[in-house]
Amino acid sequence: MMGADTEVFLTGATGFVGGHVLRALLQAGYRVRALVRPGSPRPPALVGCRLVTGTLEQPGALAPAMHGCRYLVHCAALYSFAPADRRRLARINVAGTRGLLEAARIAGVERAVVTSSSVTVGPASPGRPATEAQWAPGDDGLSAYHASKIAQERAALAARVPVVLVLPTAPVGPGDWKPTPTGRVILDFLRGRIVATVAGGMNVVAVEDVARAHVLALERGQPGERYLVGGENLSFRQLWQLLAAVTGRPAPRVELPLEVPLALAWADELRCRLLRAQPVVPLEGVRLARHYMYVDDTKAREELGHQPSPVREALARAVAWYREHGYVA
Repeated sequence: MMGADTEVFLTGATGFVGGHVLRALLQAGYRVRALVRPGSPRPPALVGCRLVTGTLEQPGALAPAMHGCRYLVHCAALYSFAPADRRRLARINVAGTRGLLEAARIAGVERAVVTSSSVTVGPASPGRPATEAQWAPGDDGLSAYHASKIAQERAALAARVPVVLVLPTAPVGPGDWKPTPTGRVILDFLRGRIVATVAGGMNVVAVEDVARAHVLALERGQPGERYLVGGENLSFRQLWQLLAAVTGRPAPRVELPLEVPLALAWADELRCRLLRAQPVVPLEGVRLARHYMYVDDTKAREELGHQPSPVREALARAVAWYREHGYVA
């Protein structure tokens, strides 16, 4: 399936996951046509591909740009917990995906890989990690980003082009320049801002493993199937201990009842609604933190050949990158 004559249309190449997917595709021998928004940054990772200017808010215009591409890998998404962005989440993540896949069909694309999120399967059951057979509850009016990813998946599965869905957990590693919410957690730890913890946990995965899983999904994934791509299931206490070992900073010892960060998050939600600001304590993230977001990624391991690497090493690469690039004084 791969080779110099096989071209892939990639969205999201300027983002954290998408930039790593670009490198993985190039390393696998694909030629890449990368979609970039007008005025978006041009990181060094974009070297080696052909750039196409466009936006997911006008996906129909992308059909001519995709002509000649055999495959589509769709990593782009609006990742925001800000109340002011809730309408844009539906417009970009859901309608944009639907329109992009229809444009791909018109352009003659044979196969698409769409990046979703493990939040779409919901939290683990007591004693049992979540699997692809599960779907998280629908929109409750507050979890706009997560609801948009569920709706995006359903739109992708209804598309008239063969689609494989990749559901990464929480990726960590170098190059998270914005950063993502998970990257902000690492930065907050580095800056000494994590002074307490809560019960709960999540699955953490190296971003390079997520990128390789996209190539594997393109080559081996079954159309219409969802693949959880994870690394290690970690309680928050275990995550802080790993970060402490990597950074030399102490792990928090005090465990707060969820009501404390939840009250702070509701206050921040009100501030964001009044001022159209970005959240400091995202309500959506705090509400998710009460759960154990553990997953079973056996399907990706067995069907795709996904082989996750140690999370501690990925955290070390992330910390080194933030320090090298001046994020930490």
